[in-house]
Amino acid sequence: MSVVRDAMVSHPGHLPADATAQAAGELLERPEVRAIFVTDEGRLVGVVTRKTLVREVVAAGLDPRSTQLGGIAEPPDHTIGPDVALEEAFRFLETEDAERIPVVDDEERLIGVLSRSVLQRRLAEDEEPHDDGAEEDEPPDLPPAT
Repeated sequence: MSVVRDAMVSHPGHLPADATAQAAGELLERPEVRAIFVTDEGRLVGVVTRKTLVREVVAAGLDPRSTQLGGIAEPPDHTIGPDVALEEAFRFLETEDAERIPVVDDEERLIGVLSRSVLQRRLAEDEEPHDDGAEEDEPPDLPPAT
């Protein structure tokens, strides 16, 4: 049975808690970056998004060059362990309508991130071919892509 560790992206990008909102803003400027994980000595402190920066820094009138991420990071809605079965992880992501989830070890250290789209591909690859009478050219019945 495959587990989260087999499908996660190891060593996800993150910034330390003492990094500034300015540094997070520069990363979030890139369209492919939607959130920044914030860590303190490897442990996941929270997540910073564009909304976080607007609400906690801009609207509050704080200086982004001196505002530290540890003070504004939002606790993650959910985390998942590396030994959770992939099928269970997929059901969880679907139920919570989450695109990605941080993977943490027993000490809450950030060790990876699990993406729903990567997980869908991985589960499709893991399916054993079987003879159900369907024609070979028929696509497999997969969950809808998001």
